[in-house]
Parts: sequence; structure tokens; C-alpha cells
Amino acid sequence: MSTNRYTRPHDGHVRLLTKVARMYHERGVRQADIAAALSISQAKVSRLLKRAEALGIVRTTVTVAPGVYSELEETLEAKYGMAEAVVVDVDPEADERELLAAIGAGAAAYLEATLSGTDRIGVSSWSQTVLAMVDRMRPFTARGAVEVVQLLGGVGAPEAQSHSNRILGELARMLGAEPVYVQAPGIVAGSAIRDSLLADPSMQEVTRHWRELSMAIMGIGSIEPSNVLAESGNAFSPAERAAMIEAGAVGDICHRIYSADGSLVRGEFDDRIIAIPVEDLLRIPRRVGIAGGEHKLEAIHGALSGGWVTALVTDLGTAEQLAER
Repeated sequence: MSTNRYTRPHDGHVRLLTKVARMYHERGVRQADIAAALSISQAKVSRLLKRAEALGIVRTTVTVAPGVYSELEETLEAKYGMAEAVVVDVDPEADERELLAAIGAGAAAYLEATLSGTDRIGVSSWSQTVLAMVDRMRPFTARGAVEVVQLLGGVGAPEAQSHSNRILGELARMLGAEPVYVQAPGIVAGSAIRDSLLADPSMQEVTRHWRELSMAIMGIGSIEPSNVLAESGNAFSPAERAAMIEAGAVGDICHRIYSADGSLVRGEFDDRIIAIPVEDLLRIPRRVGIAGGEHKLEAIHGALSGGWVTALVTDLGTAEQLAER
């Protein structure tokens, strides 16, 4: 709070208003003690404080804490039509590991502060950033969500399988939620295999869960896969990636490929994907994208332009570049 003296020193009422306001807001004197000191009632003190606000003698100001970028977040929200942007302070010289850790910590704090306990959450299976978030979460004292569901196939090569399992299993444990696994790879050899797997009763049950989600937590991928995704066997082939780039692709969410303006890039690869259908994904009311770094800038911009996410957790440098576009 700040106070502002009026320039009418002989106005006894204004003088009293200012005195009461300074005692209460600047010196921290309780209303009862003000009343006693000035020989007036506590009710009158309360009325004088309200009057001081109405006249502008007291003005409320918000001091932004260090490391909080409210104005930049509001700029991103307005520019891209997002419900929420969360900008994380990251050293410009940070390496990839430090960047992931910072964004993961920011996403964990955001999730801990906003979950209602009634959400049904979908989560991408192979995102390093989402795993960084999970690794920095603390167990909820009360149930944080009803269930956590994989959004795409989580079965992969044994050396990478623990990555997918940790994301879903640990997140469900932290939130006190039921885990729902997709017992299939994210990419299979052909459409016949995909159709056969999707027709299985267990996958039919997963499909039902996909349609009931209230929230999604997703990494935003560039066309070039991360090391973990490449090792898992769930990445597209170099030839497929080259064709995607030729078609204008810049990024993917849950193996759904999109261009710079966010429009879907279709191809034969679509027939081999086991993941939440695009129409079901875009029906989820709250879709949180977690990503950052220079190499992800085009992918993040495309995701925002196409409305793939309704909220974004990213680093300061990426946020500033997105705001300038």
C-alpha cells in the first residue's frame, strides 16, 4: 500500500483520513489500537480506511516478485489466445539438462497449484520435459486427480521402457490417481497391425478413457526425435521425417504432426500411429504444453498457432521470442 497526502493542510477530515491510513498501512497499527490512540470508535476507523481508498489517498499496488514475469505471460496469453502462460526463469547460458530441470520444476509447481482433485489427466509417454516435471513433483497430501492415462503407445525397447513407465506410474503415485497404460507401441509396422491392436478390448477401454479426459499434459516435439524417443523404437524413420519436413512439418504432439501455422500434416505414417485421435485431443478442455529451448521454438510456435495447447510452460528466452513474433 502507498499513501498520498492531499495538498489541503487545513482540511481536518483529509488530515484524519491520511493519519489513519498511514498508521494502518505503513506502520501496521491494528484498527482497535488506532481507535484508542485517536479516541474514536473502531467502526469509524474502518469507515475512514474505506473512505481513504475511495478518495485515492490509499492506492493498492502489486509488487511482482523476482523471477515472476506476469506482463510477459499476459502478452503471450493475449497474442495466442491461451488461457494461461507460465514463464520460468532460466539462465541464458543454461545447458539442455539445466533447461529441462528448470522447466520441469516450473511445470510441477504449476500443476501442484492448479489441480482440482477431480481431473482425468492424459499424459504423453516419451517426453523428457514431462519426465523432468514428474521427477520434481512432491506427493499430494490429498488426491490430486482421479486417473492418469497415457495419450499414446507406451511400449518400447527395453532400454527406454522405464522412461514411459516412470512418467505414468510416478505421476499417478504422486497424485494418488489410477494409472491407465496403453499396452502397445506408439508406432507399428502397418495399418493392419494398428487396426488389430485398436480392436482389442483393452485398447477399446483406453479409447473410452481418452474421451473422458478433462486435462492433458504434453511435451511439444520437434521433428527430429529426442534420444529417448529414438531409442524407444517409437520414432519415425529418417525417410518419413524428411517427407514430413518437405510437407512443411515443424513439430508434433503425441505423434500428430503439424506445420508452422499449426495445421495437421497428413501422410501414410498416420495409419501406423497408436495415439489419441486428434479430434479427441482437441476436445480436452485444458491442454498443457511443456517445452522450451531454441531448438523447440518453431514447434512451440506452431502448437500455439494451431490451438493445440491452451496453456504453456516454457523458459524466459523462448517466451520472449514467442512474444516478438
